[in-house]
Amino acid sequence: MTAARYLALAVPLLAVLAAAGFERGRDARAAALLAFVVSMIGIAALNDAARLAGWFAFAPVGGAWRGMPVDLWIGWAALWGPLPVLLRRVLPLPLTLGLLLWLDAVAMPALTPLVRLGPHWLVGEAVGLIAVALPAQLLGRFSADRRHLRTRTLLQVGLFSAMLLWFLPTLAFELGGGSWARLSAMPMPLLLLVAQVGLLVAAPALAAVREFAARGGGTPYPWDPPRRLVTTGPYAYLANPMQLGAVTLVLVVAAATRSPALVAVAVTAVAFSAAVARPHEEHDLARRYGLRWRDYRRQVHDWWPRWRPYATGASAVLWLDDDCGPCAAVWRFLDRRAPVNLTIAPAAEHPQVLWRAGYAGGDGHTDRGVAAVARALEHVNLGWALVGWTLRLPGITWLAQLVSDAMIAPPHPASRRGERCPTPSNGCSTGRSPRSASTASPVCRPVPSPRPPG
Repeated sequence: MTAARYLALAVPLLAVLAAAGFERGRDARAAALLAFVVSMIGIAALNDAARLAGWFAFAPVGGAWRGMPVDLWIGWAALWGPLPVLLRRVLPLPLTLGLLLWLDAVAMPALTPLVRLGPHWLVGEAVGLIAVALPAQLLGRFSADRRHLRTRTLLQVGLFSAMLLWFLPTLAFELGGGSWARLSAMPMPLLLLVAQVGLLVAAPALAAVREFAARGGGTPYPWDPPRRLVTTGPYAYLANPMQLGAVTLVLVVAAATRSPALVAVAVTAVAFSAAVARPHEEHDLARRYGLRWRDYRRQVHDWWPRWRPYATGASAVLWLDDDCGPCAAVWRFLDRRAPVNLTIAPAAEHPQVLWRAGYAGGDGHTDRGVAAVARALEHVNLGWALVGWTLRLPGITWLAQLVSDAMIAPPHPASRRGERCPTPSNGCSTGRSPRSASTASPVCRPVPSPRPPG
């Protein structure tokens, strides 16, 4: 059994080292490391699921984590993650998955009695290939070749969420106090409150990830960074919104599970960020962006956000239909708060016909509807920016747009000055600009009935 464990660790690692010599690209090696992390966390979760479902288990041995020998864990992750990524030019994805299935089908029974197989262990093998090996390969291959930015960003969000919300807490519980039982024993109202707090804490970090992809053309992974300097969105208020969001989220879980070890994890993460990650990042960004980066860092700091956003470059523009009540109300609301680096213009003056509010950043980024207004809130202050980031969370934007279209202002082409508002019941035309609309008496113009054909 000892020899089998040595071989299960040594053979995959030697194969990875040989493949790394074959693939010398920096991006590919960094992507292989990312695939390894996906496989490590995914196999740990698969092991827990397998024990519950009776797919397979391991004999009690030393050097195990939650019943799984650590050497088998590392070797397994090397086979499912970095090795096929490094050999991706000669191993297409379907062939890779087929070879991994064949290899496990041969190796798992051969590792008896170290591995104890249940009657349906092949079901667990199929689940592992689909839920662990496939995402690891997609993320690794897309990152190595810098393809499919949106997909690899979503996969990274899934990876880091699993790490923060399951793997690190579980590891902390194994080493110190706290347990998932304390969280699951909470009354449902309190559990929902914890979930809502966690979502609000995560909103700036998720918005920062989106900003990296949409405005910078990159991802949070240090070896797959944005191609352009990002100083908008959460980065207009804080230099490290993802790190702050991650640490705060860990502290929320630590408070809910009463885990001192998880607090220690958060403190360690802050120390690592300040002592190791920050100097490397600042040197790299100063080399790439020079004075722009230095000016930004003089005004935007780590861990303590600004109240008003940092402004640089061309002004963004929010296009609103100033002849429609709800849009005019939004215009007045924003105008009273003196948004930073934002110009509000009538939608009728846009070169194209707008059916919803439009936003155009100084770098050419655009949004429509509720997302456009949420973007505009980022130009006001930190409090309203938090509202905007929450509105732009996946799913919430769609729901808010649906409610807005149904109950506030349905999509309509921007009316020219003096024309009627397309939604008389919600926002009648005043015939004046939004700055003076509050003092005018609304005048609803009747809508002509369409004539029947012929």
